[in-house]
Amino acid sequence: MRSHRIRDIADQAGLSEATVDRVLNHRPGVRDSTAAQVQRAIADLDRQRDQVQLGGRTFRLDLVMQAPARFSSAVRAALEAELPGLRPAVIRSRFHFREEGSPAELVQILDAIAHQGSAGVLLKAPDDPMVIDAVNRLHDLQIPVVTVVTDLPLSRRIGYVGIDNRAAGATAAYLISRMSEDPSASVLVTLSSSSFRGEEEREMGFRSAMRTLAPDRTIREVSETDGLDASMLAAVAHALDDDPAIGAVYSIGGGNTATLEAFRRAGRLPAAFIAHDLDGDNTTLLRQQRITAVLHHDLRADMRQACQLILQAHRALPGRPQSTPSQIQVITPFNQPRSFPASA
Repeated sequence: MRSHRIRDIADQAGLSEATVDRVLNHRPGVRDSTAAQVQRAIADLDRQRDQVQLGGRTFRLDLVMQAPARFSSAVRAALEAELPGLRPAVIRSRFHFREEGSPAELVQILDAIAHQGSAGVLLKAPDDPMVIDAVNRLHDLQIPVVTVVTDLPLSRRIGYVGIDNRAAGATAAYLISRMSEDPSASVLVTLSSSSFRGEEEREMGFRSAMRTLAPDRTIREVSETDGLDASMLAAVAHALDDDPAIGAVYSIGGGNTATLEAFRRAGRLPAAFIAHDLDGDNTTLLRQQRITAVLHHDLRADMRQACQLILQAHRALPGRPQSTPSQIQVITPFNQPRSFPASA
């Protein structure tokens, strides 16, 4: 027995009803990628079944993220966990995730959403003029955009949800300057891409605070890795070869398992390792005490706020959309929330 209407599956997948019907009835002439897209849509609807059954006014949101899968999966789980609590509104969500790629490819996703229609877009994207123009086109179509984790302040997004990234970088500088006091030890700062404004602001906050707290410390940078393990491993290994004095790490863009593997292969251990976000990898590394602390913010609270901003834009909630920075939490192996599962 089919658990969802073809119309709902097609809407979730962004495909025609005829295409979905061909997939579900195993008719020839369907690409494997299209069949997989339909199955992902059914899985999304299955996870959101309780929310759909609540009744009330329905809003369909699109979550668009360029980020490593370990982080986008955590954000999706946080969003889906919050959906039932947003009653009486009913929010259903579609997901558009990519780990790497050009701004033009991301713009294609945003323009496709504009063509299909949406109640709003939650967006993590590089600060690029092409992306900003696409956000403005969505705004002109009365599709509100909320930026998450990293901002696009020059766009017509209705708000930003996430931490104060400069304050986060300064917090990391404070922790490292106290935990690794050797003035001869360099600090390695790792980013996924300098095109993300949030990562750039974290680095600026870190460097500014380090100039005050530890002015003699050398800072080395690794960037443009997309936060992916393979590229991060190669980049960090190269940095360790170039600078034998590297003794601490501030990880802005992830890939921490690979960073630690590069240290292991070099026969070294960082005296302090500060990371961001309790994704599966960081949860495991923190429990193993292989990283020192994680700068964390409540993703569920962020997703709740992002959805509320969209609902306010549609006047389904009172008030005007207004950004409020998320609170930064310093998580150690001894105050780690039990609700976060470790990665396999």
